[in-house]
Amino acid sequence: MTLSYGPHEVDAVLFDLDDVLVPFQTPAAWQWAWRPQGPVLGDRRVKAAVRRSLKSWDRRRWQGLTGKAPPADAEALREHLANALATVAGHPLPLPETEAVVRRFLRPAGEVERYEDVPRALDRLRARGIKFGAVTPLPAESARWLLHRCGLPETLLLGSGDGPGPCVPDRSAFRAAAEALGVPHERVAYVGDLFWSDVRAAARAGLPSVLLDRRDAWPKVLTGRLTTLAVLESTLAAGGSPTEAEGTEGE
Repeated sequence: MTLSYGPHEVDAVLFDLDDVLVPFQTPAAWQWAWRPQGPVLGDRRVKAAVRRSLKSWDRRRWQGLTGKAPPADAEALREHLANALATVAGHPLPLPETEAVVRRFLRPAGEVERYEDVPRALDRLRARGIKFGAVTPLPAESARWLLHRCGLPETLLLGSGDGPGPCVPDRSAFRAAAEALGVPHERVAYVGDLFWSDVRAAARAGLPSVLLDRRDAWPKVLTGRLTTLAVLESTLAAGGSPTEAEGTEGE
């Protein structure tokens, strides 16, 4: 069976891993990595800080993709997490403390968080015979650990930030993941949580794409946007990747 993407059909779904299939930058994760003994971090404050830092990370990855900056590699990811920590804390932390927190953050051992809509969505795809997998800029070890903690098979991982080839949002990384699924890239729908470096980058690589905006970070995006995987199939059926104009308005 296939899924509809507007008037077209798709045979597989490729997911971004972090904050799409598995919770990653959450208040609980930052609490455990930085202040496991307290004081308790304010939930609203951390969520607002994470939204701001992810917008910066999205721009940084997009600039790397479009040649305005070097490609965002593993070091760039660590720099992003260090900046996110400073935003959460409200001020930069000493370098040794920052490095220790980032190391813990990349291999969480605190509260296990899961998205309730993920197992149901994957079960629906599986029942229809739709192939699916995941990619991430995270190191493979971190990605597999997060999948394991969330009760998802590690075999979902098709590409990571420290693999042998380019990682997303590079065009070849999207297409390599489609090849690993055994499906032409134009028949693989991509689901990501960042506007530019996920869904726009996937669209540039020729993959139909939709934005999973769990944080309501792009509220003015009207096309191809969902806030829960419970409506994945109907959002895909509506067709149309989010447009660049909508992303600019959502900034």
